[in-house]
Amino acid sequence: MSKQEIRKELFNIEAEQAVLGTIILNNEYLNRVIEFLRVEHFYDPAHQKIYAQILHNIDQVHIIANQVTLKQFFESVSEVKAIGGALYLSTLLAVASSIIDIADYGRLIHDLALKRELVMIGEDIVNRIYSAEEKKSAVEQIEMAESELFGLSDHGNSRSDFRGISASIKETLDKTIIAKQRDSHISGVSSGLADFDKILSGMQQSDLIILAGRPSMGKTALGINIAFNACKFLNNEEGEKKAEKKAVGFFSLEMSSDQLAARILSMECSINATKFRTGQLSENEWEAVAMRSAEVSKMPFFIDDTPALSISAIRTRARRMKRKHNLALLVVDYLQLVRGVSARGNDNRVQEVSEVTQGLKAIAKELNIPVIALSQLSRAVEQRVDKRPQLSDLRESGSIEQDADVVAFIFRESYYRERERPPEDKVAEFQKWKADMHGIAHKAEVIIAKQRNGPTGSVDLFFDAEFTRFGNLDSNR
Repeated sequence: MSKQEIRKELFNIEAEQAVLGTIILNNEYLNRVIEFLRVEHFYDPAHQKIYAQILHNIDQVHIIANQVTLKQFFESVSEVKAIGGALYLSTLLAVASSIIDIADYGRLIHDLALKRELVMIGEDIVNRIYSAEEKKSAVEQIEMAESELFGLSDHGNSRSDFRGISASIKETLDKTIIAKQRDSHISGVSSGLADFDKILSGMQQSDLIILAGRPSMGKTALGINIAFNACKFLNNEEGEKKAEKKAVGFFSLEMSSDQLAARILSMECSINATKFRTGQLSENEWEAVAMRSAEVSKMPFFIDDTPALSISAIRTRARRMKRKHNLALLVVDYLQLVRGVSARGNDNRVQEVSEVTQGLKAIAKELNIPVIALSQLSRAVEQRVDKRPQLSDLRESGSIEQDADVVAFIFRESYYRERERPPEDKVAEFQKWKADMHGIAHKAEVIIAKQRNGPTGSVDLFFDAEFTRFGNLDSNR
């Protein structure tokens, strides 16, 4: 069988006739296919016109679409006249008499339409690669292909539907029972930070959490802490289905994977991260590293340090990780380094960031996992006396604030006070500064400025700059 003959099979005229004829006989049958079957899914142009007219009659002008009301249409539209006009209406009705389930025929038409689109995408990929005018690299071509394939998959995915409230209530009560049974009384994924978990009730499935701050506030450090603590929680502390590991994914667009690994080891072994670069570790430190690195290596914690990823590439890789490794939490460091698909460069940064935040929220909903995105803040913070961030400080803030379920800011007063250090010969001022610094040196504040389904407020954390480690303030861990 030739390729041309295979392609001719990517439509089924009889199925299209049966669906159209059945709906014309009884308009109630439209409800069984209208959710997923669109005009462009029909292969025959005449069938597209007929289906569009049926939809027009029923949905727009609210009249019955039957052999009487459609007769004039069949006699006047050129595409339909070409295949028989009013006589073709009789053909459709005759075919419809043998149909058993219109939904099965509708899904067949839909499936064949997606296959035709898939063939065209494949041809476009080949043609673009061989085109003399095409200047895009192989990586960019792959990202374009991934985006097109995801669009086709999303276009063909009709899983969403109205759900009875009983199913939603059951989910709510199940979460409540989980929270009641846990000592921490949280229903989501734990960050390992008790006060942060308390205000959020844990990181909730399908939530987009924005963690923002100025440079050197510790965004990446806090992101790593939360991600690794969550990985331990998901695989050690839940106790349910221990054989089924749950992965955490970390997209690092700024730091390399070995730099992140050094930070995690520093955090877990209480060893300064610079020692991993210099190799100046004592025997005791080597023993601690050997023991902890073996344990850390077993964790289902995955790092992708590919620079300048597009949102479509992140989405594709996240879906792949969900399928292969049971992804349960995703972290992106950081938001402003992710590229959009439609916007390029800085032509329209607001539109591009909007596309990225909408894409991240879509990932959270589709994969039913919390997604944490780290974000930069504008310099407006530095111009104020009170340096605590506000929602308006988010760079390209409109879409970030709108799409996020939670917006949290990290603020360390010690960072700014360190720069106000007076000369030591001014004894009184220096001693006062030193006393003030002693009280705030290891303190970090996380400000929950927005929470769609909970309270706002702030929590204090312990911060150990030497090991880039955050912990609960009361236990200094």
